[in-house]
Amino acid sequence: MKSYIDLIEQTFEFPQEEFTVNNNELHFHGVPLMEIIKEYGTPLKLTYLPKISQNIKKASEYFKNAFEKHNYKGSYTYCYCTKSSHFSFVLEEALKAGVHIETSSSFDIPIIRSLNEKGQLSKQHYIVCNGFKRPLYKQYINELINDGFENTVPVLDNLSELEAYEEGAKKPFKVGIRIASDEEPNFEFYTSRLGIRYNNIVDYYKEKIAPSKKASLKMLHFFINTGIKDTAYYWSELSRFVYKYCELKKICPELDTIDIGGGFPIKTSLGFEYDYQYMVDQIVENIQWICEKNNVEVPNIFTEFGSYTVGESGATIYSVLDQKLQNDKELWYMIDGSFITHLPDVWGLNQKFVLLAVNNWEEPFHKVNMGGLTCDSQDYYNSEAHSFEVFLPNVGPQKQQYIGFFHTGAYQESLGGYGGIQHCLIPAPKHVLINKDNSGKITTELFAEEQNSESMLKLLGYKK
Repeated sequence: MKSYIDLIEQTFEFPQEEFTVNNNELHFHGVPLMEIIKEYGTPLKLTYLPKISQNIKKASEYFKNAFEKHNYKGSYTYCYCTKSSHFSFVLEEALKAGVHIETSSSFDIPIIRSLNEKGQLSKQHYIVCNGFKRPLYKQYINELINDGFENTVPVLDNLSELEAYEEGAKKPFKVGIRIASDEEPNFEFYTSRLGIRYNNIVDYYKEKIAPSKKASLKMLHFFINTGIKDTAYYWSELSRFVYKYCELKKICPELDTIDIGGGFPIKTSLGFEYDYQYMVDQIVENIQWICEKNNVEVPNIFTEFGSYTVGESGATIYSVLDQKLQNDKELWYMIDGSFITHLPDVWGLNQKFVLLAVNNWEEPFHKVNMGGLTCDSQDYYNSEAHSFEVFLPNVGPQKQQYIGFFHTGAYQESLGGYGGIQHCLIPAPKHVLINKDNSGKITTELFAEEQNSESMLKLLGYKK
């Protein structure tokens, strides 16, 4: 029987930029994972910080190249979508790479304040405030405007939202309008619940924004839930949006920006293929063509990449606790964690991540099912993005097997309730930050210990 490394090398182009094997052990961005496991144990969350800035720089380069290719006269601004991961180490790393910020909740604003107090975010940074806003969120936005955060841009999600800023802001301010896009044909609803419908946009501007002594329209905002894909649906919705920008620009000269939201995909399989530069070229070319056709200046372009910024920096490492043969065909590898609590998108969205053995690459491979620790029948992982099966090294009880799920850095902690109460009281695992200094030396830092029973007892009211 062929070895596990033979299987991977024959199935994919391997090694890859972030995955290499040395002495039958996996390295992630050049980091020897077995050394990390020996130092910190499992289960374990990892964040490789340099990957965050690398992806930001790549995306900025894609737009720079497209602007030069098409002689595009607008500017590009990269906003980080904070809801993908609110951790301080993520925001700090992203800001060092030159991003601006997109928020979605009132609780984002104290984070903005904290970063400003530390000198990591200036009052000149763009703060694009999205979402359907409760009163506290609108109050915090007004306070930012009044305190001199001059590029705070509340994106209006409904027809009555502007009133809160007219009343609370003491100085002129910019606003955006989110347009309610049509969903994909197979979606349960026809039009997004977020944003203002196309037919209301022009009249709303004329009746509410244009007469205002404080508000000026800076931005039109657009977002497609399924992301930036080379499909007829995406291009149709983008074109419709740009045509609306052109219509509004003719009566609103101060409008100079479109925000096309997030949507860059991340690698969820070793067989992942996506031509980022081609997609950016096509976006820029389409926007420019429509604007030229309508005799209006091209807009500045904002994006709000979240998963793309932070997703590929993350990894989740487990030990195989036991092997259970439950019938003649189904072999289970039981891990020392839970998919439902640690990687909730596996359970909730049937999301696939890159799954690889950390060690024992010289051993034969076999088909397995992965089982989590909770009592829920849905706490399993048994298929990969490229196939309907999972293959891992075939090791006996005398050998310890470690496995890793990679590119797990976006949303999983937030959806899983980091530090809270999770199914079967499965604790949040240790979290280790990995960095490289200027000489290429790897450094590690323990960000958080594994959640303990004391914190759970307090949350549940057993201890005060």
